[in-house]
Amino acid sequence: MPWVQQTEVKVKKHDTRVLFSSKSMEWATPRDFFHKLDSQFNFTLDPCARSHNALCSKYFTPDEDGLEQDWSGNKVFVNPPYGRGIGRWFQKAYEESLKKDTTVVMLIPARTDTKYWHKYAMKADEIRLIKGRLKFGGGKNSAPFPSAVIVFSSGAGDPVENPPKLAVM
Repeated sequence: MPWVQQTEVKVKKHDTRVLFSSKSMEWATPRDFFHKLDSQFNFTLDPCARSHNALCSKYFTPDEDGLEQDWSGNKVFVNPPYGRGIGRWFQKAYEESLKKDTTVVMLIPARTDTKYWHKYAMKADEIRLIKGRLKFGGGKNSAPFPSAVIVFSSGAGDPVENPPKLAVM
């Protein structure tokens, strides 16, 4: 099952409701922001790409369904579709990070009130809160939501015994 739903949305000039819903699921990664992370992690896989916007030489398109693929042994950059299925991407990222030589870095909305945040983000090695709002895909305006970078690299797992390192970028 492909992870991207094709939805045509017509938005009036000042209608921002779609930005707070799951109708607009894809947010193209800001290239400068990606390059800063890539210089630290040396990414090898982008499992949430389209051929025209892939950030790594190895990538999976919606037809290949990155949720169904093996990410092991890679340094993975994940900017998942931000719709209702984002929790599945969190689960996949966490589970893949438990595999040998696999690091998963996610760029996600900082929705700390969600079940998936508490179930998976709190098991991360690092949570980097992004100061201000990102401008996605060359957009004129900043995103209507805060963002965070989640780093899964060791399967730390226990937010009480081993809480994630917290930083602001």
